[in-house]
Amino acid sequence: MSKLSKNKIAIAIAGAVALSTTFAASATEDVKKLQNADGTIQKAAANSQKKVNKLHEQAGDLVFQYRQVVDDTDGRRSYNDYVATLVADQQAKIDAIQADINGIDKTRQGLVPLMFKMIDTIEEFVALDLPFEKKEREDRIAYLKEMMLDSNVSTAEKYRKVLEAYQIELQSGRTSQVTQGKENIGGKELTVDVLQFGRVTLVAQTLDSKQQWVWNKSSKQWDALGEEWRRPIRNAIDVVRKDKSPNLVKLPVPALGSAK
Repeated sequence: MSKLSKNKIAIAIAGAVALSTTFAASATEDVKKLQNADGTIQKAAANSQKKVNKLHEQAGDLVFQYRQVVDDTDGRRSYNDYVATLVADQQAKIDAIQADINGIDKTRQGLVPLMFKMIDTIEEFVALDLPFEKKEREDRIAYLKEMMLDSNVSTAEKYRKVLEAYQIELQSGRTSQVTQGKENIGGKELTVDVLQFGRVTLVAQTLDSKQQWVWNKSSKQWDALGEEWRRPIRNAIDVVRKDKSPNLVKLPVPALGSAK
């Protein structure tokens, strides 16, 4: 083999080596680019996954918030319905109370004249009744008349006082009592024991038990009683005062202006 041929072969081999080296370098550079691109893709994929995860979490939060809003809305709707029921019930009660108030106003219009009539009736009754505790009873009637003209006293309180006066008069007819004082009898002022026996009779006797009288409703004066009534009246006075044990008492009861 000639020297020229050897040189050509050497040149060819050198060229091939150079070419393969160039291809290898180019391939390595491409691999690096591919690796870099793959890394970039992976990073981008990782970032995308993070975004997806974040969006998923946000979507989950939004779903939770939505459900919470729905639950709150249902709860508020139920509460609003409950409150509406309460308001309707309260309004019904207010309407009923207002109706009662309107009725009270009408009742008051009829009650005031009734109370004046009741006071007149008590006054007439006291004037016709046995004259026991006369001043106290007359003072009570005067108070009732004055009270009716007092604007500071409510209608309810006025009515209560009038009924109270009736109750006192009723109770007085169920009790018996003895009081000692001065009475104008036969034109003379005498100190006597006065025995009120319910509303049955009213008798008086001097402290020495020598004189006794019975009140005559018709003539409105004291009628003298005979000696036969001295002991029975003194006995009744002692029983009512509880100076004696309770026993049967005998008292005169006037009829048609006379004692018997």
